[in-house]
Amino acid sequence: MKGHLKVSTPAQYIAKLKEPRKSDVAALDKLIRKATKFEPFIQSGMLAYGHCRLKYAGGREADWFRIGLASNASYISLYISAPEGTADVVEHYKKSLPNANIGKCCVRFKRLDDLDPAALAKLLKEGAKEPKSK
Repeated sequence: MKGHLKVSTPAQYIAKLKEPRKSDVAALDKLIRKATKFEPFIQSGMLAYGHCRLKYAGGREADWFRIGLASNASYISLYISAPEGTADVVEHYKKSLPNANIGKCCVRFKRLDDLDPAALAKLLKEGAKEPKSK
């Protein structure tokens, strides 16, 4: 997958991108850091923010991220992992992010300018929330 680069730091990830994608991903990285207070790291070859532990129905567990960012061949993907036991956060933003392709936990878009900045900031803050304890 194009968005999964062989790098070891977030700075290397952004440096490998070509314009105009590089500027969009760098701006989105800055926005994610500001909205969530998460420091980025590399997970599965993409930018990741906020460590979390996934638990699958079959009992398997894995270390993952709350928010992920990948530059793919024809779009940018923003992944938001919903806290366990909640509805998928991203699907609530279909109307407020009409120029994006919204999946179960992914927002795909060509340019950062295609997204409403206020709706994007709200989505990021919601995606960064700690899961409620049971």
